[in-house]
Amino acid sequence: MLLDNTERLYLERQVTLARAVIAALSLVALLETSGKPVRPLAAFVLSAYLVLALSAVLVDRLLAEVRFRIPLAVDFAMLAVFLYLTPSVSAFWFLFLFAVFALATRGNTPAMLALVAVATIAIIVRVAVEEAFRWESIWHWIAIGLGTLVSGLGMGFLGAREWEHLERRQFLQKITGLLQFEHGLNESIRQALGELALAFDSEQAYLAILDDELERLFVWKVRPSDPEPRGPETLSPAHAEAYLFDSLEISMGWHYQNGSGEGFGWDRRTGTRVRRLPPPPASTREEIGARSFMAVTIESGGRPIGRVLLVNSSAPSGKFSDGDLRWFEQIVRHIAPPLQNIFLLRSLRARTIESERSRISRDLHDGILQTLLSLKIQLDVMRHKLPQTPEQACAELAGLQKTVQQESEDLRRMVTDMRPLRVESADMRELMLGFAERFRSEYGLAVDLFIEDRDLHLPDRICRELFQIYREALHNVKKHATASHVVVKLEQDEAKVALVVDDNGQGFSFSGRYTSEELDRLRLGPISIKERTRGVGGTLTVESNPGHGARLTVEIPLT
Repeated sequence: MLLDNTERLYLERQVTLARAVIAALSLVALLETSGKPVRPLAAFVLSAYLVLALSAVLVDRLLAEVRFRIPLAVDFAMLAVFLYLTPSVSAFWFLFLFAVFALATRGNTPAMLALVAVATIAIIVRVAVEEAFRWESIWHWIAIGLGTLVSGLGMGFLGAREWEHLERRQFLQKITGLLQFEHGLNESIRQALGELALAFDSEQAYLAILDDELERLFVWKVRPSDPEPRGPETLSPAHAEAYLFDSLEISMGWHYQNGSGEGFGWDRRTGTRVRRLPPPPASTREEIGARSFMAVTIESGGRPIGRVLLVNSSAPSGKFSDGDLRWFEQIVRHIAPPLQNIFLLRSLRARTIESERSRISRDLHDGILQTLLSLKIQLDVMRHKLPQTPEQACAELAGLQKTVQQESEDLRRMVTDMRPLRVESADMRELMLGFAERFRSEYGLAVDLFIEDRDLHLPDRICRELFQIYREALHNVKKHATASHVVVKLEQDEAKVALVVDDNGQGFSFSGRYTSEELDRLRLGPISIKERTRGVGGTLTVESNPGHGARLTVEIPLT
């Protein structure tokens, strides 16, 4: 996996700074530790290299818009020239270790190993040429060569680990970015599992989640070549053993071969290796058709809920290692929180939809359906009256016609209210004024609207729900209160926003001041408004004085 520009720039800056430090150390070693006279040319060349390295550091720090990088070819050329000029092996070692580190941070391991091998041979030859041959010198040459080889491999390992760390961090950021609620649950899981399979060169990836509440096992199966997202298979808990095994506390890898196969793993909580790993159930191989696989537990709220599996059906190239399992375990732990958030948001959305459907169902049942039932009964009575009292029947028909017209208007309003509504702070005042004006002209009800702060600053969701509450409250006044005048106030401070609807109608059937919790216990009050208020974390208060009106107050915290 190639590093992106940010990670690559970070490594280049590390190398730029390391070059200056190592060049300075090499110059000190040349001047202080050399047992032979120092060639002026060697000191001059190394000093020039140090000046060049310091210049690169200063440009990088002071002129961010200027990109000045010393090519690695210059470092290798310097290494070769200095090997010839220097009488100090320790001074050469500093430059050699830097060159190895710089090459390893490019992710080029074969070239790094080749550099270590060539430099080891070169330093041995250099020392051997300058020393008079004695049999005892061979041990000296071997010691220098071995020190060069070990130190070079060690520095190369550090550079490679730095590259690998940045590469893995970039991968974690990438796979986390795929788990977005906007993408949808199935598409997010498909992309994330597909990336996992590609990262480990696996043929297939699985996500198995056991839902105890629904008593179902959900299994997503993804191949990197899958073009479209597929929903999960919904299985009974009897299939859980095939995907979850006996214990969710064990992270494990398994390779099937003659007989049951062999595996490795450890307790995911403590990291303690399991010496005798029990083989997976026979149903596992039947369900996933694996030749080898890795399985890691995924958590939700600190509780294991399922497994993520990477599967290969071919061997031996598809065999996984300890290092693969540890890296896989780290990835699963990293993606568990965003994946859990997607599940929670999906569940919240489903509950919201269900709540809205319940509200619509109640509105239809308490409104139009009750009216239709009443119309049916009245029409049946009129059918019997018509032959005897046609004039009275005509008068009653006119009343029924008026009722049908009223219910038609209410149904039309209800359908209009169900349409998606986008309300923002900047539009809130104008929308409320426009609705009040339309309400006055259509129903002849005096509505006085007072919005204290002309510049409202509210989240869009709160604006939307407040406007729906305002609209619902006015319709309730018109339909049930028989009021002639309504006063609406909207005010906001740093802590909360408050909406007050005060009418001079007949009030509710109860007298006094009640909160939404008290109204719930008494089964009183406007149900839709109570639910919308709770949905944004607000509080509802209703004050009623039968025959003298009612006041509805909604307060929503902003912090």
